[in-house]
Amino acid sequence: MKGQKGYVLVLKTLSHDSMMDRAWHAVAARVARWRKLHHERVQLASLSDDALKDIGLSRADVLVEIERPFWDDPLKH
Repeated sequence: MKGQKGYVLVLKTLSHDSMMDRAWHAVAARVARWRKLHHERVQLASLSDDALKDIGLSRADVLVEIERPFWDDPLKH
């Protein structure tokens, strides 16, 4: 049974490292998503009125969207 305790302790150590890695990756993914949102909003703002009409948006819709803060994710990632 002593060997099992050692095994459990090793798993706990690995689990803690994995938890830190997952947390770091989650933070990095969140920041990447915020950057993508900002880039998409800039692209949306650069579309012509005709292009906006083609996708069913008005200039007012775009103004509302580009004034949202970068962390305001409509998909709630």
